[in-house]
Amino acid sequence: MASSSFPSALVGIIGGSGLYKIDGLENTEEVLVDTPFGLPSDKILVGTLEGVKVAFLARHGLSHSFTPSEVPYRANIYAMKKLGVKYILSASAVGSLQEEHRPLDIVLVDQFIDKTTRRISTFFGEGIVAHVSFGDPICKNLKAVMAEAIAELKISDIRVATEGTYVTMEGPAFSSKAESKLHRSWGASVIGMTNGTEAKLAREAEIAYVSMCMVTDYDCWHPDHDNVTVEMVVKTLHQNADNARAAIKAAVKKIGIAPPTSEAHSALKFAIMTQMDKAPKATIHKLDAILKPYFPQ
Repeated sequence: MASSSFPSALVGIIGGSGLYKIDGLENTEEVLVDTPFGLPSDKILVGTLEGVKVAFLARHGLSHSFTPSEVPYRANIYAMKKLGVKYILSASAVGSLQEEHRPLDIVLVDQFIDKTTRRISTFFGEGIVAHVSFGDPICKNLKAVMAEAIAELKISDIRVATEGTYVTMEGPAFSSKAESKLHRSWGASVIGMTNGTEAKLAREAEIAYVSMCMVTDYDCWHPDHDNVTVEMVVKTLHQNADNARAAIKAAVKKIGIAPPTSEAHSALKFAIMTQMDKAPKATIHKLDAILKPYFPQ
């Protein structure tokens, strides 16, 4: 539930590289949500889109000032939780690891492989232990809403895949050819630097999460893309961003009409292992936005 000191929102939108604003937002208010994990990447823009209260956050900051490893993921997701967000629509630029996923295509992934080593991807610790189920990291009902929304747009220059595996690498450098070929051999679909971390934290925060991956290039395995450059990626990003905005707008409208059920909304029900009468009060208070439904203060 949203704090009384902040406006509330049903849907959170996290924009990746190239997506720093959402067109059509009305009655907007910028809020800076402080959290026990520090400040989010930037101010969060809360407003109404298609009649639905939404909260938009630029993942890397509006001036793109955070590397993938520096993004304050815990603060970003916790801030969304404090605003009352129940659904997160994530838009991200990715490299394709398979021939069938072309630049400008959208991949709605359903699995992650996490290769990161320099991030904290849990809210827990400091006396409270929880193990959430993560076998299916994407909310299938929310993904279905997004797939329907994109299909109804009938955008002629893109194709949509409704399943796939996202490799989350540390970055900020792009892959070597050897790494790219290894990821292809695993059968992974796309590669990026952010979404696996977000998805884990969203599950712990009991927020349904969907990842809309916008393909910018073929990574470096492809003979036509043997050296991925920022120039190459940015050129495609501008075209992808317009498609992403249209898809997000359509999905938000659908969520407003019929909010999908999600297993994520009760992810902590059987996940907490710690005897809470023995848990540190300071940690319980720190995680109040997440734990309140189970351990009210």
